[in-house]
Amino acid sequence: MAGRRDRSQQLRGSRIAIAILIGIVIGCVCAVMFPNGFFKSNSSLSVNERLSKSSVKVGSPACESPERIKMLKSEFSSLSEKNAELKKQNRELAQKLLLAEQGSDNARKQVLALGSQIKAGPFGTVKSLRTNPTILADESVNPRLAKILEEIAVDKEVIVALANANVKAMLEVQIASIKRVGITNYLVVALDDYIENFCKSNDVAYYKRDPDKDVDSVGKTGGNHAVSGLKFRVLREFLQLGYGVLLSDVDIVFLQNPFSHLYRDSDVESMSDGHDNQTAYGFNDVFDEPAMGWARYAHTMRIWVFNSGFFYLRPTIPSIELLDRVADRLAKEKVWDQAAFNEELFYPSHPGYTGLHASKRVMDMYEFMNSKVLFKTVRKNQELKKKVKPVIVHVNYHPDKLNRMRAVVEFYVNGKQDALDSFPDGSE
Repeated sequence: MAGRRDRSQQLRGSRIAIAILIGIVIGCVCAVMFPNGFFKSNSSLSVNERLSKSSVKVGSPACESPERIKMLKSEFSSLSEKNAELKKQNRELAQKLLLAEQGSDNARKQVLALGSQIKAGPFGTVKSLRTNPTILADESVNPRLAKILEEIAVDKEVIVALANANVKAMLEVQIASIKRVGITNYLVVALDDYIENFCKSNDVAYYKRDPDKDVDSVGKTGGNHAVSGLKFRVLREFLQLGYGVLLSDVDIVFLQNPFSHLYRDSDVESMSDGHDNQTAYGFNDVFDEPAMGWARYAHTMRIWVFNSGFFYLRPTIPSIELLDRVADRLAKEKVWDQAAFNEELFYPSHPGYTGLHASKRVMDMYEFMNSKVLFKTVRKNQELKKKVKPVIVHVNYHPDKLNRMRAVVEFYVNGKQDALDSFPDGSE
């Protein structure tokens, strides 16, 4: 009995020893395979650990912790809000683009760009903006021209005339009139070597452009009209350099200094081809169409064109845009430069076309006189003949330009009263 009890106790001790041994082995194995233990709270993970494991966890929804799911929902909500805001901005930009294309918001934007918004004053006191700000001069555009203009310009203004050998005789008459009046800010753009040498020998300020195939092909051989069309390309650099430019064709006689008679309140100030107050400054022209019955009369506004051979440009963005528009059309279309000049100035914005927003002024037709006014009106009116002394006379209406220019000098400078009498009103 006692022996059996001893064997039973020995067997139980062996089993306990074996269990302890197995536990130790399992513990060692687990220590190697699971060094961080079987359980680890997500709250103990650092932010960096969460971020480093996020790319793996996203692909396994079933393994997502509640905290991770909550964070993803928060991120999704934030991104949705941002997406909605971007869509709203896109719609607003699309609407603004449409308004800009239609031009309906241009005036307001221009006012906002120039200064703060103001309230309108009492009736009769409100005056709109007429004078655009000048551009910031950029001498890097043409340092050589900038140096010439710095020497000859007066108050940042200059008279510019384009000439080649074909118009040399008229240029001589013009230069003589310039010197007689005492104008010093006068510059000839020499389009060929002959005029360059002529200016040198006559002590006349000149500028010879760098070689330009498109300009040179016309400039060296073109007649008066062809040369006149080049000015819209040539004058751009003058404006970019910050100078006000008074463009003069060579068929013009100067009798006074024109800079004393400019207003300078508009982008473009031009002489007119009109021959009386109506044609020069505009009038209400009634069109009659009897077939329309009660509505037979249609009112139209008419004005004779600005003369593209004598005009003043302030160095503003609209002035430069005008030059660019006309130069572009002359390069692409068969169009008279004066026609393109006026179309760009006067055509309003309409579907498919955005008009030029340039302010403009017509010069006094008796001060800046065309040859139609002189030969059809002034020379036949004794009062006008005695009292009116123009600033310039532009022989634009007549092909016998040189002889009429000389006659103008004889009449207004030398006092020969019959100097104008032998010429017909128009051309023969």
